[in-house]
Amino acid sequence: MITTKKFPIGTTFGIVAPATLWIEGFEDAQHPAIPAKKDYVFNNDHLRDVLAFIAMPQGDALYLTGPTGSGKTSLICQVAARINWPVQQVTCHGRLELNELVGQFMLVNGSMSFVHGPLAQAVRDGQLLILNEIDLMDPSELAGLNDIIEGQPLMIAQNGGEVIKPHPKFRLIATGNSAGQGDQTGLFQGVLQQNLAFMDRFRILKIDYPDLAVEQSILQGTLTAMGIPVDAVIESVIDKMIEVAHEIRRLFVGGQDGTGELSITMSTRTLVRWTHLMIAYKRAPNALEYALERALTLRAEPAQREAIHRIARDVFGDAWR
Repeated sequence: MITTKKFPIGTTFGIVAPATLWIEGFEDAQHPAIPAKKDYVFNNDHLRDVLAFIAMPQGDALYLTGPTGSGKTSLICQVAARINWPVQQVTCHGRLELNELVGQFMLVNGSMSFVHGPLAQAVRDGQLLILNEIDLMDPSELAGLNDIIEGQPLMIAQNGGEVIKPHPKFRLIATGNSAGQGDQTGLFQGVLQQNLAFMDRFRILKIDYPDLAVEQSILQGTLTAMGIPVDAVIESVIDKMIEVAHEIRRLFVGGQDGTGELSITMSTRTLVRWTHLMIAYKRAPNALEYALERALTLRAEPAQREAIHRIARDVFGDAWR
């Protein structure tokens, strides 16, 4: 029997919250499917919505949408890591079939045996199932999840009609760039418009890039982990790197019509990569520029590459050399 545990929200997630507020998770902290706990600064609004869903899904699934690299999956995994909630993760693609999520017969110890897939395991054992990039998957395949989301048993015809009654702690969470509406920009190849009936079963949470203070903390933590002391000079460099990232994002997003001037953006993930490479190439004539090329701009069109480097030169001034 799985033993649950109440976790105080304030101390568990490092936020200001009444001592009476708690979230139920699991006692066992050694389950191999629990994500690794990492330093993380939670956005109160995002955390509130995720915890509300985990506590009371009420027949819904949760869909996190937002720009690439904004931390959609990280948010869920770091919540799960702090309340000992095992997670099954799948990255979707255009050829992924529902049967692969349910399970399949495989050769085990010399004989064919049915091996339950991530969906069946999560439904059976009360785990979080995260379907990343869900809008890359065929809508007709995803329609098979409708009954599961609503709490109906999972019937596995290929395993002799096995029926798995959903565990009360089973939760389904999806991430994607398009909120199921398809890609109107042409930047996310393979994204498909999803079935309206399927999307109607989701709560939607919009995740944007972290604010200035959070990204400062992330980059400072990155450098500290590399053994680089963060002094006033380094703090100034970090601030300027984030300023460059914000300007790139502004030009990527564009105006109200959604048409941006850039076709690539600098996610928090890329910002961290730029930081790593800046230290790795610290002996280069211009370590900042050399690292920026390898972190981002060598995959940009020449005109856009020059535009991004011009932004960096303007922000860094004499330090860009």
